[in-house]
Amino acid sequence: MKEIKVRDALPEDVPVLLAFEQALIIAERPFDPCIRPDPVSYYDLAAYVGDDTVKVVVAEIDGEIVGSGYAIAKKARPYLDHVDYAYLGFMYTKPSHRGQGINKMIINTLVDWSRGKGLEEIRLTVYDDNLPAIKAYQKAGFKKHIAEMRLTTDK
Repeated sequence: MKEIKVRDALPEDVPVLLAFEQALIIAERPFDPCIRPDPVSYYDLAAYVGDDTVKVVVAEIDGEIVGSGYAIAKKARPYLDHVDYAYLGFMYTKPSHRGQGINKMIINTLVDWSRGKGLEEIRLTVYDDNLPAIKAYQKAGFKKHIAEMRLTTDK
């Protein structure tokens, strides 16, 4: 079995990360009719890489980047029992490398960073119909917490 290495993303990784972002958007379009037509971008990845308030990591196998994720500190709503929390996002693993525990390794790295920043509450969002992702996050210890609902009206 090849060694999987999780490391901080570097500025030279940004082109690969941008490609991952587009693959993520393509994968999420069937779950979300609200995503605008291309060109679309979710993240400012070039700014996140190297920002000490954001932890962007990549997973590598033999020098090939095969996965990514980030954690960012956010302010909690004032009525919650925590002031700040870590939000995880940009969780992506190349389809050819799924099922190898890469996502869990990325999550573990981001959880460790979050704890090191004193962030004990960790959250992420996932589309309700994205069952493989939900299973992966549950395997990593996450539990469903709240459902976001939407309604559209004809104009």
